[in-house]
Amino acid sequence: MTMAMPKLMALLLPLLLSILSLSIQPHFAAADKNNDALSQSSTIITTSIQGRLRLPDPAESLNSTRITLNDGSKHSTYTQPDGSFVFFRVPPGVHLLDVQSREHHFSQVKIQLLEEAMDVPKCIEYIYPGAPKQAIPHPLELTAHASYEYYEPRQGFSPFSILKNPMLLMMLVSVGGMVMMPKMMEGLDPDQKEQMQKQMAMQQDPSKMLTQMFQDMTGSGEEAAPPPIEKKASSKAGGKTSRRGKRD
Repeated sequence: MTMAMPKLMALLLPLLLSILSLSIQPHFAAADKNNDALSQSSTIITTSIQGRLRLPDPAESLNSTRITLNDGSKHSTYTQPDGSFVFFRVPPGVHLLDVQSREHHFSQVKIQLLEEAMDVPKCIEYIYPGAPKQAIPHPLELTAHASYEYYEPRQGFSPFSILKNPMLLMMLVSVGGMVMMPKMMEGLDPDQKEQMQKQMAMQQDPSKMLTQMFQDMTGSGEEAAPPPIEKKASSKAGGKTSRRGKRD
C-alpha cells in the first residue's frame, strides 16, 4: 500500500501541473492585452478644449448647462457658476460642440484638431445649422443669441378682438345689406326694379333660378311673340257701305 502511493502521486502530479498551466494562461493573455491597450493609449496625443458661455445681459445668471462633443458619446461636461467649461483628453479629429440649453440658443462650433498642431485648434462657429460659418479663436467665447419662449403671454380683453369673429362679420354684412337695399331700390328705374324683383323671386325658388340660368346659357328661352298686325278697312268695302247708305 505504501509502495503504491508514491507511484500514484507521480502519475497525478504532471496532470495537475498541466491543468494549472491551462487555467493560468488566459489570465496572462488578458493582462498582456490590457498592457498593450494602456501603452497605445499613452502614445495617443490628446488636448483640452476650453471655453465660456455668456448671456447678453451680464446681470443675468446662467444655470448649469450641459455641453457635449459629438452628441456626448464620449465627451460631455457641465458649465461652472461663471459659465466656463473644459473638455479633457480630446483626441485628434473633427469634433462638433453643442450647448444643450433649454433656456437660451447658442451657436454650434466645429473643432478641428490636427496631430501636428494640437495646441492650436481650428474653431468654426455656426449660429444655426446651414448658417454662414465664421472662424473664432480658442478658448471659446459663446454668447446666447436668443431665449426660448415656451408659453405665450395671455392677452387681455379688447373690444376690437370681437371684430375678428367671422360669424359677427357675416352678421354685420347681412344687416348692412338689409339696411342699404331699400335705399338702393329707390334710385332704380321701374324696369330695373321689376328685373330685380324677378331675380329675388327666382332666388327664393332654386329650381326656377337654375332653369333660367340654363336657358340663358343655351339660348333656348321663349322667343318674344311678334306684335299683332292691325287690319285696315279696304277702300272697296267703304265704297259699298256708302252706296248702301245713299240708297236707303
